Amino acid sequence: MKKAYIFDFDGTLVDSMPYWSRAQLRLLQEQGTAYPTDIIARVTPLGNTGAMHYYREQLGMQISVEQGVARSIELSLADYRDVIPLKNGVEAFLRAAKAQSISLNVLTASPHVTLDPCLKRLGVYGLFDNVWSCEDFATTKSDPNIYTAAAEKIGTTVENCVFFDDNIHAVATAAKAGMPTVGVYDLSGESFADELKTTADRYITSFADVVGEEF
Repeated sequence: MKKAYIFDFDGTLVDSMPYWSRAQLRLLQEQGTAYPTDIIARVTPLGNTGAMHYYREQLGMQISVEQGVARSIELSLADYRDVIPLKNGVEAFLRAAKAQSISLNVLTASPHVTLDPCLKRLGVYGLFDNVWSCEDFATTKSDPNIYTAAAEKIGTTVENCVFFDDNIHAVATAAKAGMPTVGVYDLSGESFADELKTTADRYITSFADVVGEEF
């Protein structure tokens, strides 16, 4: 069966979490919504839509989920389009894996409107066989079925895929679906790093350390 890697986007392939976090705080401030000091840690696993539900249900934000998602995208779009860089070693790792005939794929909560322009600007979009947002599956990465569905679309099984993510919840869910996992260090998840190390099958601090290595 075909060997495949499936990568998260924010915090895994690109160093975007400071920009995404800034957009979330700006949105809350625009809406006059009070928030706890650890709000970014709370909503990072949820993605844009999940974060908006949290703001409404837990913090009392008044605008709709749809309006909140649209505004958060507006606040971060220029950064994704023009500024956000790849994380260290990512391009070299992807090109080495591609040379090994491993199928490369993206699965992220980020919408295509920010995802696609960023990967294209960074020159790596064409390395992937599939670039998926969770919106393509009408579910989230907290649903084990999304990993099974992704493997089926690739034309392989979950056992022949390896899932890379910086988020402890996504890694745990992929593992529950039967997919081997690699935890990826990101500063935004530093407080969960020890838990991620024990949850994932493998943990890396930088793709630069594993260029050419097969997982």
